[in-house]
Amino acid sequence: MQYRLLTNMSYKLFIPGPIAVSDKTLRAMAQPMIGHRSPDFVALYQSIQPDLQALFYTQDPVYLSTSSGWGFMEGSLRNLVQKKVLCCMNGAFSDKWIDVAQRCGIAAGALKFEWGQPIDPETLRTELATGQYDAVTLIHNETSCGCVSDLPALAAVLRQFPDVISIIDTVSSFSAMPIKKDELGIDIMLTGSQKALALPPGLSLISPSKRALARAALSKTRGYYFDLIEFQKNHEAGMTPSTPVIPLIYALKSKLADIKAEGADVRYARHARLNQTMRSWAFAKGFTLFPKEGHGSVSLNCFANTLKVDLSALNKILKSKHGLVIDGGYGKLKGLTFRISNMGDETDETIAALIQSLDSALAELGVK
Repeated sequence: MQYRLLTNMSYKLFIPGPIAVSDKTLRAMAQPMIGHRSPDFVALYQSIQPDLQALFYTQDPVYLSTSSGWGFMEGSLRNLVQKKVLCCMNGAFSDKWIDVAQRCGIAAGALKFEWGQPIDPETLRTELATGQYDAVTLIHNETSCGCVSDLPALAAVLRQFPDVISIIDTVSSFSAMPIKKDELGIDIMLTGSQKALALPPGLSLISPSKRALARAALSKTRGYYFDLIEFQKNHEAGMTPSTPVIPLIYALKSKLADIKAEGADVRYARHARLNQTMRSWAFAKGFTLFPKEGHGSVSLNCFANTLKVDLSALNKILKSKHGLVIDGGYGKLKGLTFRISNMGDETDETIAALIQSLDSALAELGVK
């Protein structure tokens, strides 16, 4: 089966993000424009808060920012680090945290693990026990290598250090698996629109704890655009500090309705099932999973290229003849791994069609 080639787009994305966006979601973005300081916008903003809080498993507010996730990631550092931040690093995106901190003039330490290895809770505990740090950054689901760390175990360690603010990136795990913010004691939980939420890029979401807001209020270097105190003031009025990307908020409202109709638990189970379907196919071919066993992502798979397939040639065939694209490895793993997303709106049928296309393309390259 080949994917239908859309009139406005020549291929379907199975990369870790951005991912394919449904026609329903795209139509939601085409609604008439409203003023961002109007009662209509206030009604829109406030209408989505209950469903957002439910997905974040929180009683705290959820702010909306017209930015990529990195906007709020940098903003969190500016708002919350007064002494030194510990950056937990096990892949390309978590490795970036320390660079961002240092560019902001913020003291930072590195807790390094090999790409594909999860963040170890006991090593985290030992480092925090030095008393050097008042904040920690970590990426729950490191997409560069498809590795998910044990967030409940890490959160249990973080709760033992009440002066340390936790800043958790859930960009590629949010809405693909349950992440219970309040129960875990997460101070900053942030995500973006373009991964498991299956929206276009350009919107980030962040939920701060009361503890985080109290810390932010003391910061003199938090700037304006990502000032958590400004976000809170505007949130209380049903607004955002700066002009928001209103079409994406309409899309978010539509997506939240989809998730509610499907049921969160059903959604999580669907992601896990499709993820396993892709693994079963890859293992049968002779590929292996790149991350440590038991720590593979549920929203994508990062496979080791054990068969030494020409991944560039594979993607050319997939794109030109089957109307789809996978990822040929990120950063230093380019060519050594390949990543296939199963997040968002994918179904048993779309994954089956993907596998059929992969089989055909691999056969063309001489891989049976």
